[in-house]
Amino acid sequence: MSAIRIERVSKAYGGYKALTDVTISIASGERRAVIGPNGAGKSTLFSIVAGQKSLTSGQIYLDGEAIAGRRPDELWARGLTRTFQRSQLFAKLTVRKNVELACAAHYRGFLTPRGSRAVLDDEINAVLLAVSLSERAGVRAGGMAYGEQRQLELALALAGRPKILLLDEPTAGMSPAETEQMLRLMCDLPRSVTLLIVEHDMDVVFSLADRVTVLNLGEVLADGTVAEIRSNSRVDAIYMGKTP
Repeated sequence: MSAIRIERVSKAYGGYKALTDVTISIASGERRAVIGPNGAGKSTLFSIVAGQKSLTSGQIYLDGEAIAGRRPDELWARGLTRTFQRSQLFAKLTVRKNVELACAAHYRGFLTPRGSRAVLDDEINAVLLAVSLSERAGVRAGGMAYGEQRQLELALALAGRPKILLLDEPTAGMSPAETEQMLRLMCDLPRSVTLLIVEHDMDVVFSLADRVTVLNLGEVLADGTVAEIRSNSRVDAIYMGKTP
């Protein structure tokens, strides 16, 4: 069974069709990239899967269950988490406090028993370690470099204990060194987490993804392995700007 199945999803704004009959099946543990030129429908599709936009027709299945129309918080509770292109941090709080708030969302009420506090602290430490921010735990989030802030956003997503993680342009605006660091962190994520990533940097896409879906004008232009997409002349012509 697919972790996510996007079944003939269409989205129309009046007479404008942002997506038309898009079908994508993503296996559990897979790392899938969605690419395409500006206006291809990538962000619209991403927001529909995350529950932040409605679809006009079609359906989305999470572990076989139809989820179209579910609120983002309902999807989060089912293990689907996303990041954003723009920072969604508590800038005045420390790195550790940001992660603590995200981790604590899984617990009801106050963590009064000593054991519960210890469990939370262990969870926070594990998340910080996963994104290489353990030594920056006491730094105010708003005072960090841009690349570190994006690492912290990844930490907040991981604190949600995702089964499926949607990454929206995770390396946008980064320097080459910051991009390399983020790519390493994403590659090191466990295969228990299914990744769906929208990304413009082809070096990142081809280094990370198992399969790539190419959108153009709201439709699926191509879908295949990295090698298949690299050698696809239609992708070169329409997306890469090369002459077939």
